[in-house]
Parts: sequence; structure tokens; C-alpha cells
Amino acid sequence: MKNRKQISLFTLGIAFFVSSSFAALPQQSYLPSEMANKAVLAAVEQCKQDGYNISAAIVDKAGVVIAQLRADNAGPHTIDSSKNKAYTSASLKEPTQKLAELISKFPNIQALRDMNSQILMLGGGFPIQINGEVVGGLGVGGAPGVKLDEKCARAGLKVLKAEMYEK
Repeated sequence: MKNRKQISLFTLGIAFFVSSSFAALPQQSYLPSEMANKAVLAAVEQCKQDGYNISAAIVDKAGVVIAQLRADNAGPHTIDSSKNKAYTSASLKEPTQKLAELISKFPNIQALRDMNSQILMLGGGFPIQINGEVVGGLGVGGAPGVKLDEKCARAGLKVLKAEMYEK
């Protein structure tokens, strides 16, 4: 009987130690793939309504693609441009158009665009910020002009109930 009590107390002690050790692990927010798929579809559908064939991509906060969709007849270049705009906005936590304007105004920071081959300083990418935290990036490529790419990207942000960036 004494042995059983000791084993029970020992087991409880280990369980407490293990649970308290794991309780200290950091918690991270992330964008579920189901939500990401709905957002890229919304972006592609918005541009389709406007008469443009585009690609839309969403990456997580590490820049890894979660969801990507290419509209029928969208150019092959739109796949890379949408992914790279999403990557850039997630990585640098700013809209890509804002970054493009910033490096044109301040030549001493133009090296930002050359940090790696995935950076694309061209409008159409937005960080996905939900409840004050950047959980990824959304990029659109293929519409004839930055403002049109951004309009479609905002349709994706709206589906996610993410922060909407000024127009």
C-alpha cells in the first residue's frame, strides 16, 4: 500500500513537472489553410468580375505558400509575382506598394529589394494582420496596374477580416 502511494505521488509529480514545462512554450497564431483558400478565391473572383485574369497567393509568416490560385488564362508570370508579393509583405510587414514608394524616395535603402530572390517591390501585396498580429501575406499579380491588383487583394483581406490598408 505504501508503495502504491509513493508511485502515485511520483506520477503526480512527473505529470505536474511535464505540464508546467510545456505550459511555458510560446503560443503562435496562424492562418488556417481553409481560410487562406477562401481568401485567394475571393481575390481571383474580384478580378474576374473586373475583367482581369490574375493569380493570388497567401504565405504564412515564414513566407511558405499556404494557398495559391491562378485564374483561367492568367499569364504564367502571375504565379511567381503573386507569391513574391505575398512573401515580401509578410516578411517586411508592410504593403508592397508602400515599400516600392519608400525605396524610390530613399535611394540608400534600395538594397532592400535585393535581399533575396523572393523580394518583389511592386504593389499588390499586403501583410495579413489579424488582431494586431501579422500571420502572413497576400499577393496578387496580373491585373493591368497596381491599383487593380490591390483592389483584388483587398477582397481577399476582407474575407479574412484582416486589417484593411488605405487605398
